[in-house]
Amino acid sequence: MTRMDCPEEIKRRALELARGLGFACAGVAPVGASRHVGRFDRFIERGFCADMDYLRRTRPTRADTRRMLEGAAAVLCLAVPYAPGPGEEGAGHVARYARGRDYHRLLRKRCGKLIDALRAETGDMAARICVDTAPVSDRELAAEAGLGWIGRNGCLVHPEWGSYLLLAEIIVDVPLPPDAPLESRCLACGRCAEACPTGAIGDDGLVDARRCISYLTIENRGRIPEEFRRAMGGRVFGCDACQEACPYNATAKVPPGDPALRGPSEPARTPAAAMLSWTEADWDHLTRATACRRAKYEMFLRNAAIAAGNAADPSGRADLDRLARHESPAVAEAARWALAQLP
Repeated sequence: MTRMDCPEEIKRRALELARGLGFACAGVAPVGASRHVGRFDRFIERGFCADMDYLRRTRPTRADTRRMLEGAAAVLCLAVPYAPGPGEEGAGHVARYARGRDYHRLLRKRCGKLIDALRAETGDMAARICVDTAPVSDRELAAEAGLGWIGRNGCLVHPEWGSYLLLAEIIVDVPLPPDAPLESRCLACGRCAEACPTGAIGDDGLVDARRCISYLTIENRGRIPEEFRRAMGGRVFGCDACQEACPYNATAKVPPGDPALRGPSEPARTPAAAMLSWTEADWDHLTRATACRRAKYEMFLRNAAIAAGNAADPSGRADLDRLARHESPAVAEAARWALAQLP
């Protein structure tokens, strides 16, 4: 068969191969203007993107995936559920998606194998892999492909797998038949909004990054506003509160976890107090091959200092005294705040 003769058969094989490579669900989204672009624009206009200026700059591409690949004709959307197991007792809180190996590498490698297998069967095919860091709106594309719907907390929610999903996309120049989107089944319970420690989730389903602990601990490189520090508790990398409260995650058919993603990673088993003494070499070694590397060394020190202040554990006083003189203003200020919380 030639690649353009039977797009339905190519799609069938693509989905079959995807399942064989460990993708629990897959579907096809159309290319072109996104029906979610209005939602994205409201997010930007309200300033909810905080200082993530790259979101503003990449708006044209996020609004139209045809800009990502010459001749783009379809987007193959893929998802891998991850086991939402508990963190290590006494460790600083690390978001569950980052407790194992770096999913970016794993998913990109599997997407590459999928492309190679399809090319071997169908002939030449242009393709571009996107795993989280590309300027596309992955959750919106996955929703277009029927992998779930966008919940009130901004996460993609699958009716069986819940929202603990890692997403990837392959943009191809083959006109694969698109799947039908699912109607939103988000319940009017408001549990995710009620569970958010900082009130970042609005009534319209948009999340204000300026108040979101995931943004504050992972993306924000400056000081964390004092009004949100108590709400952070022991969180040093991300926050799972809204997902933990979601009824769909309570009943999700969660697998034991992909062996290639299993953890916990070193940051997920390290107490926040121990992070206070990390050197940059420690951070480099302990975050290697994990998604925790998104937060830089000084950010971990800042987050750990706030966690130590919330714990009010005097055993960290010496490290906090040292960090209060750190060359990073954000670290030094967080350490001084933490010292003021100690008995």
